[in-house]
Amino acid sequence: MTSPQVLIIQHVPWEKPGRILESLEDTMLPTRTLTILDERKPDLPDFSDVAGLVIMGGPMGALDYDRHPGLKAEAKLAKAAIAVGKPVLGVCLGHQIIATALGAKLSEGTHDEIGFAPIKRVGKHDYFSMWNKQIDVLHWHRDHVSLPVGAQLLASSQDTENQAFRVGSALCLQFHLEVTAPLMEEWLSEPVMTKKLKKSQISRIRDDFAVDNPQLMPLAEQVFSGFAARCDTYARSLTA
Repeated sequence: MTSPQVLIIQHVPWEKPGRILESLEDTMLPTRTLTILDERKPDLPDFSDVAGLVIMGGPMGALDYDRHPGLKAEAKLAKAAIAVGKPVLGVCLGHQIIATALGAKLSEGTHDEIGFAPIKRVGKHDYFSMWNKQIDVLHWHRDHVSLPVGAQLLASSQDTENQAFRVGSALCLQFHLEVTAPLMEEWLSEPVMTKKLKKSQISRIRDDFAVDNPQLMPLAEQVFSGFAARCDTYARSLTA
């Protein structure tokens, strides 16, 4: 058996783990980042060596298996990890991949939800504990997912009922707490991310980030350090 590691699934170069990786590095946990989007039979680490799983965002659809067959492998991996209690974290597309793997329905929204807007806390759990009833977060999506059977809804927004949920050992976030200031600038310079935005909208997002980021940093720290701690505990159980 090799050293336990946290597996990070990334779909596109700019949708990086950001603050998630920082929290994992603080625990000194080994990580491995893979992109398996277009691989029908991806070469994955031995499942017994995986101490945690992170599935990041991306512009593709969660069920777009024909064009991106690796998505099906990701869904199976997430379902298997949750079944045995491995810590799992899904962000945006990752949130949707995990939800649909557990039987939730995917649907296309009537419009893109991009920029900073509030979410409301509708449930409490140690995995995701907002200190205020409402907080502005960064959104960048169009598709929506329903709540999987047996999951606990944690946050909603005006346009998206399922903004965060917990199921078993998994926490899934439709919004982006992981984005650091450098990563925000990378997103705003990426044509794929900004192709539907006017210059004024890009400027607004940049300005809103400057205002909202100080409030989001402690929330992100709480959420991602908690995930990292669970991964560390699971890793120790594998080597005990």
